[in-house]
Amino acid sequence: MCADTPDYRDTVFLPETDFPMRAGLPEREPAWLDRWARLGVYDRLRERTGRAPFILHDGPPYANGHLHIGHALNKILKDFIVRSQQMMGKDARYVPGWDCHGLPIEWKIEEQYRARGLDKDAVDVVAFRQECRKFAEGWIEIQREEFKRLGITGNWADPYLTMDFHAEAVIAQEFMTFLMNGSLYQGSKPVMWSPVEKTALAEAEVEYHDHQSHTIWVQFPVVSASAFPGKDACIDTELLSARVVIWTTTPWTIPQNRAVCFGPGIAYGLYRVTEAPEGSTAKTGETVILADALAASVATAAKGATLERVRDVAADELGALTLAHPFRGIEGGNGEWDFDVPTLPGDHVTDDAGTGFVHTAPSHGDDDYQIGLKHGLPMTYNVLEDGSFRPDLPIFGGQAILTPEGKEGPANVSVIKQLAYAGALLAKGKLKHSYPHSWRSKAPLIYRNTPQWFAAIDHRLDDGMGQYGETIRQRALTSIDQLVKWTPQTGRNRLYSMIEARPDWVLSRQRAWGVPLTCFVKRGAKPTDPDFLLRDPGVNARIVAAFEAEGADAWYAEGAKARFLGPDHDPDAYDQVMDVLDVWFDSGSTHAFVLRDRADGAADGIADLYLEGTDQHRGWFHSSMLQACGTIGRAPYRGVLTHGFTLDEKGNKMSKSLGNTVAPEDVIKQYGADILRLWVAQSDYSVDLRIGPEILKGVADSYRRLRNTLRFMLGNLAGFSEAERVAPEDMPELERWVLHRLAELDQRVRQGYDSYDFQGVFQALFNFCTVDLSAFYFDIRKDALYCDAPDSMRRRAARSVLDLLFHRLTTWLAPILVFTMEDVWLARFPDEDGSVHLEDIPETPAAWRDEALAGKWAGVRQVRRVVTAALEIQRRDKVIGASLEAAPVVHVEDAAVLAALKTVDFADLCITSDILLTADPSPNEAFRLPEVPGVGVVFEKAEGEKCQRCWKILPDVGGHAHPGTCARCNAALGG
Repeated sequence: MCADTPDYRDTVFLPETDFPMRAGLPEREPAWLDRWARLGVYDRLRERTGRAPFILHDGPPYANGHLHIGHALNKILKDFIVRSQQMMGKDARYVPGWDCHGLPIEWKIEEQYRARGLDKDAVDVVAFRQECRKFAEGWIEIQREEFKRLGITGNWADPYLTMDFHAEAVIAQEFMTFLMNGSLYQGSKPVMWSPVEKTALAEAEVEYHDHQSHTIWVQFPVVSASAFPGKDACIDTELLSARVVIWTTTPWTIPQNRAVCFGPGIAYGLYRVTEAPEGSTAKTGETVILADALAASVATAAKGATLERVRDVAADELGALTLAHPFRGIEGGNGEWDFDVPTLPGDHVTDDAGTGFVHTAPSHGDDDYQIGLKHGLPMTYNVLEDGSFRPDLPIFGGQAILTPEGKEGPANVSVIKQLAYAGALLAKGKLKHSYPHSWRSKAPLIYRNTPQWFAAIDHRLDDGMGQYGETIRQRALTSIDQLVKWTPQTGRNRLYSMIEARPDWVLSRQRAWGVPLTCFVKRGAKPTDPDFLLRDPGVNARIVAAFEAEGADAWYAEGAKARFLGPDHDPDAYDQVMDVLDVWFDSGSTHAFVLRDRADGAADGIADLYLEGTDQHRGWFHSSMLQACGTIGRAPYRGVLTHGFTLDEKGNKMSKSLGNTVAPEDVIKQYGADILRLWVAQSDYSVDLRIGPEILKGVADSYRRLRNTLRFMLGNLAGFSEAERVAPEDMPELERWVLHRLAELDQRVRQGYDSYDFQGVFQALFNFCTVDLSAFYFDIRKDALYCDAPDSMRRRAARSVLDLLFHRLTTWLAPILVFTMEDVWLARFPDEDGSVHLEDIPETPAAWRDEALAGKWAGVRQVRRVVTAALEIQRRDKVIGASLEAAPVVHVEDAAVLAALKTVDFADLCITSDILLTADPSPNEAFRLPEVPGVGVVFEKAEGEKCQRCWKILPDVGGHAHPGTCARCNAALGG
């Protein structure tokens, strides 16, 4: 700048805003939370009338620990939906809730008791339950604050708790619906049992881990063969001296054996041991029956014994055999196992592994149990609730299968030794395989036959008037196919197959902290007797009323039985059931006491959406479906969305032992909750999501780029008033193209939010902000915004577009970046009572869409790409310092494209001081881009002087009232 040239910096309309470049989210977010609480934003939104409701029903987290990253993912996704539906015109209510009953809390209290040397069983049950309640209350308060810190909106002042008195009353009432409609029964069948926790577990409470098991090949001697069509017993002499070999990974179940099953379609053979190496338990000369496909593997297991195939053994022959239990006649057995063991056909038998024969203990496996029912096999109850054999069982009495710490007890090894002593052990080994464990104690489980209470899902339900209709299973499968929308669709297939194949629902748990099974059984009656269960509406009503007033503790109070049975029933004639309900029944019942009963619930008691992780197909989605189909006849939801699990950056499962966990609290301290929310928005939640330091750095970078776009917009809107506004039809083409993009995006955003495609919504908006706005529109319009006169049409139109952009971008992004969009909103509208979260997404006129204009500008931008790429080379080679030093010649072969370019200020679009458009063929030295054929650019420097205000190099610089300015800047300065 010459010494006599004025300094025009103060005359340029540079952006003005207090919106900081650095977000400072960790420090500033709590103040916005306090502000929303003071404004009562959630409650104020509820006051708006005439809106269609949208109900996302919260799957209750468990109240027993700090939040992990999976909790954050889940609640943030829910928040995206609630907020976006609200801002699109719905009344989106969200009632957070907690699961409060059950084993995890009870286990914690027991641990405290053990640490103090107390015996839980010696403590009054109500006092114990009160301690469980207090423990849950403490964690609810902690988790509530942790959820709120994530920016989650909802009715935090009045959440639902499964341990509230009304909730406990309704859960009992829902259970008694099963009692009254005939689907409740007491049965004795094998269930997943935790010897450590001394209770049955539901499938949803089971997880599978690698576990090393003993494997044994056991010989069952043939003792007789009955005649069958085409043969008589004496023909089978060679089979009478043979042994049927079974294989099992649970040696402890051998004392409970009652049958051996074979596969009717499997090829079997009689094999003779011709050689038994040293150390092998096989004996030369003995004969065994095996599946042909597995004979070689059995020989290998028997330390390389040599087997010679003697002949086929047909299925008819196998079915005619009777075997002896391997412990028959064993010393000290006291005749316990001196019974016959039948061979039975079973479709569950395969020749994939083992021997082709399955040892069958009806008390310890579902397939075994079904075979036992079919063939009337005796049930043996040798295993107690703590996982030990009954004390009077010969040889093995009192031995533990699992210790109280979940470790292997002596039972397996003891059984293996006795099999060896009896000469029945052909081989033994170890196998590492996937095995069921309790998801709480992490200890292995066993199948154990115990009396439990079940909901019969194939029972035709009584409507109360003697009419029997569909079963729970039928109602559930119909709901899945006809009444529920699945996101993603694979969720439908998963739940359908689970419910299609599942057994009856085990409702009972042998614990103390929960809602009791509120029913009475007739003393001395059998479960099969018609009067075994008391079904009396008056009794039920008294129970519900007591629970409403006092909670479920009323069931355990002194005199409870007489109180509930009332004057019509003799208390001495009935026993009170003391088991508690499976906690999945509790959470499955939430539709009744939340959706149905609350004023902020759903008018018809059906939620628009349930949203949880994929594990809930066997958990909450599943139990809610079964429970509601048993009581209201259909699914309690219209839609189900599932998300994946959280993994570390390398795709590994997170664990404290590996040190790869990412705690929400740590992310918030370093980056702020909005970065965590942005990570969720940028991820594909339909699969497992990765998170870690490097990923979060990338998210934070995306956030900074987006923030800069918003800051530019705010800075250039300073002082904007309605008087400046330009109608869309009067705007230049570039502004109308931006409006077209807004109309496109409005449709994309609304469709994306409605289909829960948050990744798609954010990606579209991020690309728009960084590519269409920052790198294109803003870059071009900086000159007009900074240097045009305040009353120029071009500048007014640009600021009008910025205003329209502001209202849309802030509301489009508010469901995702709740804190940042509040910051942006208040930076422009610092109203003490205002909030972006009290706004709706503005309607965008369909008339803004202009496909012809969009097509034209797509071509313009393609040519511009070639120009900017050509200039970048000149900048790189230090030929020019800025694009305004250039006046390139652009050769365009397509006449239509050339004509379009001549209707716009292409030099402005390319941010050059001048530009020459020509149809002449481009010379060889012209710059080209292969992906934009027919366009060549020849670099030329701009001619003229540099305007000291706008920095363009133009021939008209100088000779004006304002020295060193171009004509445009001179006029802007009033020259």
